[in-house]
Amino acid sequence: MCRQHIFDVNIPVELSGDGRFVRARRDFVPAYLEAFESGRLVEKRDEALEMLRVCTVCPRNCRVDRLQNKKACCHSGRYARVSAAFPHHGEEDCLRGWNGSGTIFFAWCNLRCVFCQNYETSQDGEGAEVTPEQLAGIMLRLQEIGCHNINFVTPEHVVPQILEALPLAIERGLRLPLVYNTSAYDSLHSLQLMNGVVDIYMPDFKLWEPDRCLRYLAAKDYAAVARDTIREMHRQVGELVVDEDGLALRGVLVRHLVMPGLLDDTREIMRWLATELSRDTYVNVMDQYYPAWRARTDPKFAELGRRISSDEFHEAIAHARSAGLWRFDHRWRELRWRFRALAV
Repeated sequence: MCRQHIFDVNIPVELSGDGRFVRARRDFVPAYLEAFESGRLVEKRDEALEMLRVCTVCPRNCRVDRLQNKKACCHSGRYARVSAAFPHHGEEDCLRGWNGSGTIFFAWCNLRCVFCQNYETSQDGEGAEVTPEQLAGIMLRLQEIGCHNINFVTPEHVVPQILEALPLAIERGLRLPLVYNTSAYDSLHSLQLMNGVVDIYMPDFKLWEPDRCLRYLAAKDYAAVARDTIREMHRQVGELVVDEDGLALRGVLVRHLVMPGLLDDTREIMRWLATELSRDTYVNVMDQYYPAWRARTDPKFAELGRRISSDEFHEAIAHARSAGLWRFDHRWRELRWRFRALAV
């Protein structure tokens, strides 16, 4: 005999769309299974590894031979570096569910966000290199402990390594949805390789004005790249859909961290999402900014040295609503546990 939990679900209309964005779990098949069975996944893996020879994996186009362990902007060579992997209970409710989102945090990053709140991982490179077999094993362990998805965090610079590990994980039984949790500073080539592989894209859209992108991200073209990449993500998977329990199955979820004094960027980003992507885009307007890394220590960025006010956050939401967006993320899941015995 074993015990199985039963939980009450009351999915908010912003997520379900009164059923318009709900799909039956029994009909869901992760996108990568078809790619694997047709042989396309192995073709994608081989093409991605070739990209490492003269690296153009991300928009930096460093053109170093990462297969020979040469490193440039992202500090990553032949193998991916993983800083942490665990069931994350701080993600959006549609990802964390009741067992957590199976997050794999990749070390290093192709941006230099002066306010990075995970700078130990993104800028200091905390973690250890993993082989494809080890990365596949991490995915499988997260599945074994009950996570609802595999959530690749900061995958922009390690797309080839993910595609190299994925067939190994599938052969050993991986069946969870894949979440691509990115800054949106991705190359279109990498995203085309992930087409038919990723189920859920979760890009940040950080800033809009090129001068601010240069100052705060060290990438003047960030917003232009983000527009192209998020548009491609939406073309691939469409609006976010969930199962009967409110767990994400497929689609785009956009995050935007509201920054102090930068509400003009927020307004333009929300307008673009509504008019150029879809008014049904599911958006997490985030209020948890705090000064970190250089925004906390470098006087040159003193304007970022405070949290946002409640008025700023409410203005950000007003910009989003005024643009026509309505699917906003918020905490809603309350689990009320009871148990029943089932025969094994």
